[in-house]
Amino acid sequence: MLVTEFRTDVVAAPERFALWEETTAQSHMRNRLRSNDQDDFRARMRVLDFGEVQVSALAYSHLEIARTAKLIRQSDPEVCQINYFLDGEGAVSVDGDDRVLSTGDLVVTDSSRPYCGNVRAVPGKWSHVTMQCPRRLLPLPEKRVQGLFAVPISGRNGMGGVFARWLTDLNTRADEFTPADIPTLTSVTLDLLASVIATEEALPPEARRTALRAGINAFVEQHLADPAMTPRTVADAHHISLRHLQQLLAEDDTSPAAWIRHRRLERCRLDLTDPRLNARPIQAISARWGFTDPKHFSRLFRATYGIPPRDFRDRSREACANRHQPCAD
Repeated sequence: MLVTEFRTDVVAAPERFALWEETTAQSHMRNRLRSNDQDDFRARMRVLDFGEVQVSALAYSHLEIARTAKLIRQSDPEVCQINYFLDGEGAVSVDGDDRVLSTGDLVVTDSSRPYCGNVRAVPGKWSHVTMQCPRRLLPLPEKRVQGLFAVPISGRNGMGGVFARWLTDLNTRADEFTPADIPTLTSVTLDLLASVIATEEALPPEARRTALRAGINAFVEQHLADPAMTPRTVADAHHISLRHLQQLLAEDDTSPAAWIRHRRLERCRLDLTDPRLNARPIQAISARWGFTDPKHFSRLFRATYGIPPRDFRDRSREACANRHQPCAD
């Protein structure tokens, strides 16, 4: 499992705020915190960990955050964060300059630079999603990253909207991912973040292609379960022609239809190796990933993996039983 869940209500009310301070200092970075609800600080957090990259959802009603120069001198993990506000409002302040944040906004922060934040959210609901990664992983000049420090970015449309939907979907489907998904999740997340930080007009042609491809990757992964997703809908969603989409995929020696089909088959293959889904009919698994015709799915699966899906599942079960331990691909 890649997911860690945490709640403050596992301890008595007077201890909850201190527990949150210590836990977030380890999971993210140490900040100076204050809340109007410190006497009974009810909060929760879900962390999806890809290794160097992590995506976490946080829920609390009120929190003030200060990343001070003293804390930076004491410890600096040299990471970049981007926060997506799901519900509520807030503000971020740099050198006395206050910037208002509202639902649907994204904001970039840096562990090496002082700032203050203030978040007010709806109790019991996820307030925001935070993606964190080392700055060195971003394929962009540091000057460009710093230029957007603490500047509100719209997550309602454009590449900001694509990235916001991706973060939301990661949080919603966190329990579905396995270690085998980490390289894809990391690559797509970083590419989308890079495309948000750098406006497309300022990017060289190769970087624009990378940003566009990252958006297309994210869109396809998010809509694999929708049988109505076709190459045409993918192209239309990104305001490009079908021919342009075909050219992008041709660089990887595939076509849009073949690529979508392959990603759906891979999801089915992973589900068929998951012991938690042993009781789920194969037809239900294939339908879950956009295959509406069971016979067509069975033919495609056999043509791709050299074995019918039922036999593939049986072999996976036998392999698990022989090892006397739960397993999944």
